[in-house]
Parts: sequence; structure tokens; C-alpha cells
Amino acid sequence: MSLSSIHTIANLGAGTMGHATALQFALHGYPVYLLDTDSTALQRGMAAIQHDLTTFQETDLLTEDPAVILARIQPTTDNATALTSADFVIESVVEDLTVKQQVWQTVEQFVGPEVLCATNTSGLSPTAIQETLTHPERFVVAHFWNPAQLMPLVEVVPGEHTSKATVDTTVALMNHIGKHAVPLQKESLGFVGNRIQLAVLREALHIIDDGIATPEAVDDIIKYSLGRRWSLVGPVASADLGGLDIFKNISAYLYADLANDTGTDPALTKKVAANQLGLKTGQGFYNWTGDAGKQVVAQRDRDLLNLLKTDQEHH
Repeated sequence: MSLSSIHTIANLGAGTMGHATALQFALHGYPVYLLDTDSTALQRGMAAIQHDLTTFQETDLLTEDPAVILARIQPTTDNATALTSADFVIESVVEDLTVKQQVWQTVEQFVGPEVLCATNTSGLSPTAIQETLTHPERFVVAHFWNPAQLMPLVEVVPGEHTSKATVDTTVALMNHIGKHAVPLQKESLGFVGNRIQLAVLREALHIIDDGIATPEAVDDIIKYSLGRRWSLVGPVASADLGGLDIFKNISAYLYADLANDTGTDPALTKKVAANQLGLKTGQGFYNWTGDAGKQVVAQRDRDLLNLLKTDQEHH
């Protein structure tokens, strides 16, 4: 199946990620069936979509009337309604391998063999999911980053049995709906983004635990140096620009001193044991009581919206 053959989307899951992926397709002209087993979840998902559309309209990111975009999304709890006319199916249900395998086995009962199937998992193995499928060659990961309506990246990850055509068409579709799709050559635990994120977090927590710097200092150092640079030129290109001989010399003495634990992070273990889970409990490495969390999230989203506007202007 090619990009031009994809006309209708089935979007499984109406939660935090699912509502946002459904909206992304609708924003770019696709009729979308928003499928969930729970009618209450569908109502929450549609309310979240309406909220996002209002935000986009207030930020001048819409080229159509919000009502027109919203009308493209049909919520349903019926598998046949959502799946029998779909050309592309994307799933954002709970991060549980057994659940995802069961969901995709059900999907295959309704869709034709050429329909492309993508899971929006943040780390589960596409090979493990596709092992139970009749047509594993048309199954792939399309990993959106949260918040999916604001973050451009989609990692497209093949399993062992995924065809190149499936990867190529999924990349083309993700780019067509305004995302920045990046295909991986093969699957890897955590894909790429989360591997780098956890490698940085491991060293950051080691620095804090060793008394080298406070959480606030670590975050400021990243925000006002590497964060800015890497948003423009990635770490590999930055090394090229800085001189690989210099980075080789630094690695010779610094690698041995970096955190290299392979078990569960001890700093995270302590926080979780104390029910200090971050924003959701009001305390983590930071104090999130009161309006602090809402203010940080609101500012983050405003800045991401401004970046989206810049992306649109450049295109």
C-alpha cells in the first residue's frame, strides 16, 4: 500500500496519546474512527480534542474551521464500524504486551491483508507483538512523543518481519500529517530517543546523588547549553563541529568516571518507595504542590506551540 492509497484512519485508544494522534490525522484531512472499548473514555477523548483545537485556533495554527476538523472524527466502540473501512490502523492502548497482542489479533479479523498497522508503543518490541499476527510484514511501530499534538518526532521502528514498504509508507504518512518521521534500521530496546533520554537521566541523577550539583543546577546546565545546541544540531553533528579528536581525548578520561549502573536507578527507587513520583503526587526532585506544576506545563506547551508555528512558517 502506498501513501496515495490511504484514505481512512482507524485510531485505537482515546486517551492521552490516542486523542492526539486522532486529531493529527483529522487536521490533515483524513476521516478518523476513534475507537475505544469505553464510551466514557471516548467522551473524555473528544473533549480533549476540542480543547486542543481551541488552543490551536487561539495560536493561529489552524487553516480550517475547528468544527470541520472535528466532524472528521467519529467516536465509536464498535470494531466493525472502525476497522472495516480503514486503510491505516494506529493503536495507543495500555503499554502491556499481552493486551497489545490481543488487540492486534482482533484487528486482523476485520481488516484486509494490505491495511497497514502501527502501534504507538514507547518501547515494547514490535517483533514480539507481530509474532502472533497473520500478516506481520505490514506491522510497524509509529512512536509519537508526548504531548503528541505538540511534539514533531515520530520514531518508525520495524520488527524482524516488517517489510521495507511498510516502513517507507508509514514514514511518508507521518510526514504528510505534519510530523517529522525518523525510521530506524532495526528495533532496539527503548528505540533511540528513550535510550538517549535514560542515559542522560542516569548521569544527571548520579551527579545529584554524588552531591556535585542540585537538581535545579543540573536542569539549568542542560537547558542553557546542551538543550539549546541539540535542538539545532544533534549530538553527533555537534561532535563533528567540535572536532572528533577533542571528543576522543575527553572520552579517554571521562568515560571511566561516568555512571554505568545496569540495574534500576537507586535515586528513582528511593523516590518511588517514598511515593514521591513527581507532578502526580506533588513531590519528586522538585516540589509540585499548588499551581507550580500547572504553570510549568502551561509554559512548556506555549513554547512548543510557538515552535510549531515556526515549523509551519518554514514549510
